[in-house]
Amino acid sequence: MNRIAAIGLVAIAGVGIAASLSSPPHAAEIRVGSKAFTESVTLGEIFTGLLGDSGLKTEHRRELGGTRLLWDALLAGEIDMYPEYTGTITHEILAQAQSYSDDEIRKKLAQRGVGMSRSLGFNNTYAIGVSAELARRLGLEKISDLAAHPSLRLGFSNEFMDRADGWPSLCRVYHLPQTNVRGLDHDLAYRALASGGIDATDLYSTDAEIRYYHLKVLRDDLNHFPRYDAVMLYRLDLEPRFPRAIEVMRRLEGKISTPAMIDMNAAVKLNKQPESQVAARFLQESLGIHSDASNETSAKRVWRLTAEHLSLVGISMAAAIVLSVPLGILAARHAVAGQTILGITGIFQTIPSLALLVFMIPLLGIGTLPAIAALFLYSLLPIVRNTYTGLRDIAPSVRESAVAIGLPRGARLYLVELPIASRSILAGIKTSTVINVGTATLGALIGAGGYGQAILTGIRLDDMGLILQGAVPSALMALAAQGFFEIADRVLIPKGLRLKGEMP
Repeated sequence: MNRIAAIGLVAIAGVGIAASLSSPPHAAEIRVGSKAFTESVTLGEIFTGLLGDSGLKTEHRRELGGTRLLWDALLAGEIDMYPEYTGTITHEILAQAQSYSDDEIRKKLAQRGVGMSRSLGFNNTYAIGVSAELARRLGLEKISDLAAHPSLRLGFSNEFMDRADGWPSLCRVYHLPQTNVRGLDHDLAYRALASGGIDATDLYSTDAEIRYYHLKVLRDDLNHFPRYDAVMLYRLDLEPRFPRAIEVMRRLEGKISTPAMIDMNAAVKLNKQPESQVAARFLQESLGIHSDASNETSAKRVWRLTAEHLSLVGISMAAAIVLSVPLGILAARHAVAGQTILGITGIFQTIPSLALLVFMIPLLGIGTLPAIAALFLYSLLPIVRNTYTGLRDIAPSVRESAVAIGLPRGARLYLVELPIASRSILAGIKTSTVINVGTATLGALIGAGGYGQAILTGIRLDDMGLILQGAVPSALMALAAQGFFEIADRVLIPKGLRLKGEMP
């Protein structure tokens, strides 16, 4: 067996192991989505528990990102429902400057095949907050007071920076002169505010951190922010498919008060209780529903995330190897085609990985498939380039000898050229694999799982233990991949070819 075939078989075997470890259960019938912040995840757990108690098969697709990603996933049928807020629906989803009544919102959503529940019972509006000490020192009571202090450093959540009802309109309405304005993660903004890294940030009025960090909420004296009543958005085709689902969902309308939501957020963010446990307790106390909270141990979580990560890396790398080696051969044999192939694969490398993931969503939805596609595209260039370089660097005398002994073109490729270039090809595969392992953590942003899920949740909950459960295994997997290919280099590459590239 030639050595390139052996390398391919090893890769395919790895994919088979990863796929067997990560084979998912049968897809849930009702898919509940949630955004990547604590309140949304907790609400998702509450609705998942409520529907499950009624005998409906459900799946909670947690922490899928921001408004636009969840909305697009709902329209595409990737999820069936998710918690949202009326102000966000009006200004971000419907892109309207004026506020609508709930009935007007329902009519406009129905035109897009989406329904909206009544208010769940609380208004989680946007607010602007500063530290209590800064408020006392500068006499800050209302948002318009910020205009007198142009040197203040403002740090807003990334979504708020671009929303129609966020920083652009806030700046315009209040004539704010600040220029030191930057975007950052919502959960990190609280820590930056507490440490003095920024002077003001956007808040959600039900955030537990407001009380924990003793923040001053500035009065919205020009009534810029509309009401953000919590509601549930759902696909209108859900009712024909599961007639009881909407009826069950409506049991929560008006049942969650503002103090109750603040307490649940505090239990998760400050007391480090799992969202599933907090949701189960709320259902028990409010509706008398006994919902079993699934508490995953750290060992089981790491094992599950490892299986998911292996699947992402293994499948994307196997596909990249299968395509890249032939592309590299074609590039080496045809000058014009070679520059085109190297140019196209190089373009994929220049696209930011997060942007590439988002580009895949309209084509492939959310979850594992778009993450694998993005990782596959990122893995092409190193393998193509190294295959091209390895073949182009073969000495002309070697090629001439192969021709002289009468080997046809195909035989020269598989018996002479590829074995000689195998070390370079293997180095390209190694480079792609190590990069792939790290980049795969971003797949969690679109629901692909893997080690990135623990990292994102750890950042959201300010839990260093969870962050390490994702970061350390990811680093160890990259080191393991590096070590595997070092061994493969010694086992699969002939000694003479290995010595050729080694330092004396």
